[in-house]
Amino acid sequence: MTAGGFQSEVRVRFAETDAQGVAHHAAYLVWFEIARIDYLARFDGGYPGLRDQGLEATTTEVYVRYIRPARFDDRLAIRTRCSQVRGARFRFEYGVEREGESIAEGWTTHACVDAVSLRPTRVPAWLAEAITRAEEAAS
Repeated sequence: MTAGGFQSEVRVRFAETDAQGVAHHAAYLVWFEIARIDYLARFDGGYPGLRDQGLEATTTEVYVRYIRPARFDDRLAIRTRCSQVRGARFRFEYGVEREGESIAEGWTTHACVDAVSLRPTRVPAWLAEAITRAEEAAS
């Protein structure tokens, strides 16, 4: 799995660790969300822009592969790319690094849905086009 050039940073908070001082597995999903929202914020309106249009991006699938443990106060870099936009679905890939060492990787898949009916709807053209341009420029 190869995540992209867009990068977010997080610091492992004490509340995200277990009794052994290792980041709890669920924290990675929160970090993926932080990275995804940061990624989308680059585009006109970002995630709030979707919501302003009466749309939501529901998570339909998640995958995390843990390679090395993250610990309290580690500073992590999360590389993100949007690897697919098709119809109502889009998929993000993530690479988590500590001081250049890969410690986790994963992906999430999302469905663009109407906020009221929760029925799938196409990813708006403005967002799909912006993501495509950004990913082409990064490769």
